Amino acid sequence: MTDAAPAPRFGAADLHLHTSHGDGMVDAPTLLDHIESRTDLDVIAITDHDDIRGALIAREHHAAGNYRFELITGLELTTRSGHLLALFVDVPLAPLRPLAETIAAIHRAGGLAVIPHPMSYLTRSIGQRALESALELHDPEVTPDAIELANPSPAGRVTAQKAMRLNREQYHLAETGSSDTHFPEEAGTARTLFPGHTSEALRDAIRARTTRALMLQPVSLRSIGFRRLAAQQVRGLATTPREVARYQWRRLRGRNEAVR
Repeated sequence: MTDAAPAPRFGAADLHLHTSHGDGMVDAPTLLDHIESRTDLDVIAITDHDDIRGALIAREHHAAGNYRFELITGLELTTRSGHLLALFVDVPLAPLRPLAETIAAIHRAGGLAVIPHPMSYLTRSIGQRALESALELHDPEVTPDAIELANPSPAGRVTAQKAMRLNREQYHLAETGSSDTHFPEEAGTARTLFPGHTSEALRDAIRARTTRALMLQPVSLRSIGFRRLAAQQVRGLATTPREVARYQWRRLRGRNEAVR
């Protein structure tokens, strides 16, 4: 008689964090140090709005440090249908494209596409019709890889039950949970559970659809404070228009230089 194999260790990942390079309220070093000292996360992803540079800065700091957790580079892209997380990418991707076209671009870059705060009416979110239109194409290149079913922000909570029901009954996408962190104390308050503890194990689990979303106790708005909340809202309102305009300017400048 042989001993039973040990149960697999489940890791914890937070796949939706913002730094001050976007609309987060602390820089990458401060956020990474907080995660190291105050959480038990195995993997995190930096996903600033429409700009990969925040994730690349975080990667440089992470590589120079001695952190126990792994870091995924990514960004939160603004599509014509709403926001979309691009994970495991380290190159700029175009905003304001159709949803299916954006998912295909993420896949061509070697990344995974995750629907954040699905169907929420409190922020720019991909709605039920747009998501189902992509799924009805039955094309792996334009099918999202996962859907965020645990997000402690008001935008994430308002439609969470509907999204969970539809995913478990119809969509059958991999589940993720993420904090949508803008303040460091939010990190890890929602998470993705997966077999293993590395970023590659996480990628495999998303592809195999063996992940699970978990919500912990959200950080109270009172503990964050009105002034910090107000400052973040002002910052957030400017971030997406600024980054989209910056991308369009770079594109136009490149076209003019090519004409010359």
